[in-house]
Amino acid sequence: MNTTTDNTLSNLPLQGKVAIVTGGSRGIGAAIVKRLARDGAKVAFSYAASPDRAKQVVGEVEALGGQALAIRADQAKADEVATMVKQAHAHFGRLDILVNSAGVFVTGKVDDAEADLAGFERQIDVNVKGVAAAVRAAAPLMADGGRVVSIGTTGADRIAFAGVADYVASKAAVAAYTRGWARDLGARQITVNVIQPGAIDTEMNPDSGAFAETLKTMAALGRYGRPDEIAAAVVFLAGPDAAYITGATLNVDGGQIA
Repeated sequence: MNTTTDNTLSNLPLQGKVAIVTGGSRGIGAAIVKRLARDGAKVAFSYAASPDRAKQVVGEVEALGGQALAIRADQAKADEVATMVKQAHAHFGRLDILVNSAGVFVTGKVDDAEADLAGFERQIDVNVKGVAAAVRAAAPLMADGGRVVSIGTTGADRIAFAGVADYVASKAAVAAYTRGWARDLGARQITVNVIQPGAIDTEMNPDSGAFAETLKTMAALGRYGRPDEIAAAVVFLAGPDAAYITGATLNVDGGQIA
């Protein structure tokens, strides 16, 4: 009789599916890779740097009995993104799920004479153009009934702080693309949705950081979210129970009030 333990794959709603996750070597992206694998998907993911971290994520997936492939690709370079998608498809033989998780966060007020304009350009290249490049490369390869999920931000709807306009504008563009792509791909039963996290405990925004207490008070639950809580939302939208949800925005923010 076959048995399972807590560290092996069980309950596999994504069995037989192949997923790509951009920016999957750390933070929210890594949590998504591991949760997709835990639910049965074979997962390819991109990373821009830190090959050791990427190798660690692959090892954790393999320890579950799953399969993962790490591919180096700079999300700011559309040709590298397209090549990564094609490489993942060739390796696993199919593509069912694309998760756009890679992103950068650059701040600066519009009237700041010392603003990092090069950083602004890269932010647009990664957060907007890189997402579009991934979807354009994936759509022709994706099986009918596939899933596209992008990671945005609640700031696309409500802005609580000065200096974040460029960042939230890049994520608002992804939300608008999501609604448009849902129309473009709907005839093939491919769903396209965006998840907008609130404050999530990552290296970029730790729950012990300078603004942590302020951010906690903005959430009805009074705490930061965890990367695995975003991953849980991703696998729901990627799974069979979400087949009639498309063009939607799902806020996972603990009841953020501002």
